Amino acid sequence: MADKDTVVLAYSGGLDTSVAVRWIQETYGLDVVTLTIDLGTHEDLAAIRRRALDVGAVKALVVDASEAFVEYFIWPALRAGALYEGVYPLATALGRPLIAKLLVDTARQEGAGAVAHGCTGKGNDQVRFDVSIKTLAPELDIIAPAREWGMTRQQEMDYAAEHGIAVDVSRKSPYSTDENLWGRSIECGALEDPWAEPPEDAYAWTVNPADAPDEPEYVQIEFDQGVPVALNGEPMGGPALIEELNRLAGAHGIGRIDHVENRVVGIKSREIYEAPAAVALHAAHAVLEGMTMTRPALRFKGAVSAHYADLIYDGLWFSKFHQDLAAYVLSSQQVVSGSVRLKLFKGQATKAGVQSPFSLYSKALATYDEGDRFDHQAALGFIALHGLPTRTQARVLKTALPEQEVRPRLSPPEIKPD
Repeated sequence: MADKDTVVLAYSGGLDTSVAVRWIQETYGLDVVTLTIDLGTHEDLAAIRRRALDVGAVKALVVDASEAFVEYFIWPALRAGALYEGVYPLATALGRPLIAKLLVDTARQEGAGAVAHGCTGKGNDQVRFDVSIKTLAPELDIIAPAREWGMTRQQEMDYAAEHGIAVDVSRKSPYSTDENLWGRSIECGALEDPWAEPPEDAYAWTVNPADAPDEPEYVQIEFDQGVPVALNGEPMGGPALIEELNRLAGAHGIGRIDHVENRVVGIKSREIYEAPAAVALHAAHAVLEGMTMTRPALRFKGAVSAHYADLIYDGLWFSKFHQDLAAYVLSSQQVVSGSVRLKLFKGQATKAGVQSPFSLYSKALATYDEGDRFDHQAALGFIALHGLPTRTQARVLKTALPEQEVRPRLSPPEIKPD
């Protein structure tokens, strides 16, 4: 432990971090400065600040970081098409590097020798926080009370009662949740059985698709170089656009994700997510890319997207690898401008229309009606060259491999008509 006597704790106001304030004081003898960060959930920051001071913090700092969250984390991930294992929009994972940076900035501002977070020893967030903090500020020590103390949730509540720590928590609460503007994660309780369908009370942002309106709703999203800038013809800032789309898409049951994912620490975990705006925006963004990017560019972008999602999930936001991928993504998005119309209906956000000044679609080339400008005769030469390697190899194999050589059958035996 450094010789400085102050630690900056990422403070949510919940059970874990409220208990952590007192536990750090008792265990390490440090003064605790709490830092509460709003990532677009419109929390009552004043109430959380009062709670932090009530449980023993020497100073309680709060910051609204929603604008920075969208501009520097959500939009880059959207442009990258970052969906972990193809489904998870990475809401929680994207918030962690921003929180880590703000912790580091605050620790330096306060002259603290350490920072602290409320992560357990089996989750992903401990990796994301620790790697980010040590990358940005290797001189800072890291305290993770929930990883060290070994208390169960019940024992934490007993500790809080014993020390007069007032926390807003129910002993009957069946889930552990985390949420920000980009999405909501739900785990624990009945959700730990992957055979069991998630109970309806696990969801808060989305209606059951079966109960969604019987009439579809259409929304139009305008993109400028991969970034959403307007919704239904109205220019909007990032947080406002996401909030409104969360409301619209959630009302149609869009954004529910039930995923058994591979955690960084090597275990599989059943996770439930709600991310109405994220699901809709990723769908629209993919549609626009499909209209404006060439086939090899789309194939390569898909590989980049998978790597990008992995590095976010794995806590490597501040890596050089991320900088390299981000440079490619930024270049690729120069042509991803235009409008996408989505149909919101019974849990699905599907393409209803797309247009772009960079569109590679040509009706004159695609049509089978009058006005067809495609050179049909050019196809003969193309087919001959395209199939040349396959025909050449087939001729070589016919003479070079004996008939008894075991090879997979690619077609059924000869079929003779009656």
